[in-house]
Amino acid sequence: MSEKLFEPRIIGFLCNWCTYAAADTAGVSRMKQPANIDVIRVMCSGRVDPTFILKAFREGADGVLVAGCHPGDCHYTEGNYKTLRRMTLLHQILEQMGIDRRRFRLEWVSSSEAPKWVQLTQEFTDQVRALGPLNWSGTVLAGLPTAAEHVCAQEVAE
Repeated sequence: MSEKLFEPRIIGFLCNWCTYAAADTAGVSRMKQPANIDVIRVMCSGRVDPTFILKAFREGADGVLVAGCHPGDCHYTEGNYKTLRRMTLLHQILEQMGIDRRRFRLEWVSSSEAPKWVQLTQEFTDQVRALGPLNWSGTVLAGLPTAAEHVCAQEVAE
């Protein structure tokens, strides 16, 4: 009887100017990296609201990665400092909601660090795979709209 290996679903919010560029360089250079990460490009890691991470978990992500420019190198001056403050608090919220803090990761990867991106994605994928499926009901988040509902609500408001 063959046992199917669990493959985690990971959502990655990547800064357009640094980490997304590193991921793109890794891909163009044909560096071997896991295909488990669904990338969402954002203009700045400072634009990643903690509710985005909570919604990703609610909608079935086994892990979430937020990656941006190194502190002091932000295209928007202080976006990554804002991210650092928000995500530090998010770690505490995740624990209170019963989500292992190892399922969420914040990293700084510049556009010239494609090998670092590859190493990060492999390590994080292995870590989440070892934790197994999240299987989180998200009852605390039951009142939050799904991402699709959120987008539709914004379009109606405009």
